[in-house]
Amino acid sequence: MKTVLITGANKSIGFEATRQLLAKGYYVYLGSRDLEKGNEAVATLKAEGLTNVEPLQIDVSNPESIAKAREVLGTKLTSLDVLINNAGILGGMNQTALATETDTVREVFATNFFGVIDVTRAFLDLLQKSDEPRIVNVTSGLGSLTLHSDPNWKYYAVKTVAYGPSKSALNAYTIVLAYELKDTAFKVNAVDPGYTKTDFNHHSGPGTIEDAAARVVKYATIGADGPTGGFFSDDNNPETGVSPW
Repeated sequence: MKTVLITGANKSIGFEATRQLLAKGYYVYLGSRDLEKGNEAVATLKAEGLTNVEPLQIDVSNPESIAKAREVLGTKLTSLDVLINNAGILGGMNQTALATETDTVREVFATNFFGVIDVTRAFLDLLQKSDEPRIVNVTSGLGSLTLHSDPNWKYYAVKTVAYGPSKSALNAYTIVLAYELKDTAFKVNAVDPGYTKTDFNHHSGPGTIEDAAARVVKYATIGADGPTGGFFSDDNNPETGVSPW
């Protein structure tokens, strides 16, 4: 049975991705910053008959928490097949370049960018022991510099000085990581789940959580002939699913 770690999985897209992977026969470690919320999420899934899941406390912005999570997971398995770096924060609305404090930018980057690097490095040894390791970095269309430079883009006016740039940085990290692992069995991709109706955006998005999670799961479960080092978004390009950087 293949194993998965999903960060920020106690609610919204991460939770639904957990549900969909469980339905596909994966064993999922549901990462949650708050263990109580993680336990509640696991209880909900088990009540649905999805039993191959357990919580793992992990705060991706806290190196000590990441190290502890790695230690705990290391007592449960010898290899990890899939890492989904899903945890992320918005940093509030109205993130203007002139008024937003740099503390806000640092806080968002600590989770959305540096947290991904720290988690990936912490669990890389377990992933390297998998026959088909997969890493999915959950990004956003707001991380596309190409689209942000296009006045005709539907989200052109949605500019954020912390959140968007944190995802642009994440995309850049994905390219470097995929390149360094290109001669291995790893598949490393950045996936935009789309503008989805969640707590994250006060339920303003038009997309469903089910569809958003399915996009993430698709690249978490790709075969040996699947892509690596890509940026995929059905929201930005429904025809090909490939987003411009």
